[in-house]
Formats: sequence, C-alpha cells, structure tokens
Amino acid sequence: MERIAVVTDSTSDLPPGLARQYGIHIIPLSVVFEGKKYIDDGKSIKLGDFYRKLKASRNMPMAAQPSPGDFMRLYSRLLKDHDNIISIHISGKLSGTYNSAALAKKQLGHPGIEVVDSGFVHMACGFMAMEAARLASNSSDAGEILRRIKAFRANIWSLYCPFTLDNLIKGGRMNKLAGAFAGMLEVKPVLTIKDGEVSLFKKARKWEQAKDVMISAIKDAASGNDSLVISVADVDARKEADSISGRIRDELKPRELIRTEVGIVVGSHLGIGGLGITCHL
Repeated sequence: MERIAVVTDSTSDLPPGLARQYGIHIIPLSVVFEGKKYIDDGKSIKLGDFYRKLKASRNMPMAAQPSPGDFMRLYSRLLKDHDNIISIHISGKLSGTYNSAALAKKQLGHPGIEVVDSGFVHMACGFMAMEAARLASNSSDAGEILRRIKAFRANIWSLYCPFTLDNLIKGGRMNKLAGAFAGMLEVKPVLTIKDGEVSLFKKARKWEQAKDVMISAIKDAASGNDSLVISVADVDARKEADSISGRIRDELKPRELIRTEVGIVVGSHLGIGGLGITCHL
C-alpha cells in the first residue's frame, strides 16, 4: 500500500481540527502589513488582532507565497516516511504558490510528488485536500486519487460576498470587473471563482439581498441532493456567519455543515465583514 501525504496551503482556511483529523499538512503563506510580516498559521498573530489592525488602517496587506525552498523542506521531511505526496493549492491565477510547489518538485526530482492547481481558493481547495486525504486513508493509490479529485472538483462551488469592495479593489482582484459596477452605489456583489479567477456571479443592492442570493443559488444547484457538504466562513463577522449557517441548516439541510474563519491572506482581500460559502454538490 502506498503511503501518501496530502499537502495544501493556508489559503484553504481548513479548520485546524479538520486538518488534524484528516492528517493534512498545511504550508502557510504570509502577509506583510505596515512593515511587519505575519505568517498565516494562526500563531504568528491571532485572527481577531489582525482584523482589528486591518480595520484601523488604510493600507493593504501584501501576500507572499511560500518559497520553493519552503516546499522542498516540507516535501523532503514527508518523503522520509511517505512514498508519494499530493500537494493541492490555490489557483495559480491568484497566487504564485502553485509555481513555488512545482519548482520544488522539479528541483527535488522525486517521481512521487504531484502538484495540483485546484483552480480555487479557500475551502474549495480545502474540500479537495480533504477528499484526497480520505481516499489515501482508504488505500487508493496516487493515480486513482488524482483522477477522482479531478471529478470531485467539478462539483465544488463557492460564493463570496464582500461587505465593501475596498480591499478587493486595492488588492487588484476587481480590475476586470470594474465596469460591471460603474454607476452603482453601495453595490453588494456576490462573487465566485471561474476559470481560476474572481468573477461576478450576481449583483445585489443591499446586504440582506446578497445573502439571499447566495442561499437561493446554492438551493437551486443542490435541489434533490441529500449529500450536500457546505462550509460557511467569515472575516470578523461571526454573528452574520452564524445567522446564515442557521438558515442553511434549516433550508438546505446539508449532510455536513462546517463553520470556519477566513485566514489573514484571503481575508485581506475579501475585507472585514465578508462572507464565504463553499459547497460540494
């Protein structure tokens, strides 16, 4: 039986307990903010402390991916007691993390390392890592896992609602969408990830309407699905996320509902008050 290690990065925002439960190894990104570097590992700075700083500042944190050397050190350590590594990461169009991992694989020259561009961010990437780890624990070989997570990926859908557009604009994530919001005041866009990039799903005029859009869209997509898995995450908006989680539980009745928080890398772009819903249909 192949001994397979599963790796993802911190932008997956996997709850630490789930990562431990599935045996998933997480390599952290980092942000540089107001002259200081913070590691996206929940230890370098507490989420609440970081978001308080973000609220009080006009500056935009700058994210940095792990270096190829960081990946080489992790892969080398894992290969001491594993035959293969499946490393699943944030979309290469959103971060250089995938490229760093691919370069580390090339430099190590080990045939058992597989680097996967998830095409997503946040828990969509996390769901893929969880599925890969589940398959590995059930004795699937690396080739089978890669084939099955490709099919699994096709049934993942994520929606995001920023409370304001400020950080998305400052972070350059809204450049291609700027025209869609011309002349609209206090617009509340519902965003998704399409072809590895941030894309507009639908526009709403009010915050409550935006939340309704997210729930209705998932309800329509999941009609008749009795194995729905959903995660709900927030950027320093626990009450909002708990409220929408309650609605999801009552209206969609998912098989599993995961509550998590948006880490400092993704949260720096989504902005304070933002919400994210990810589902596997």
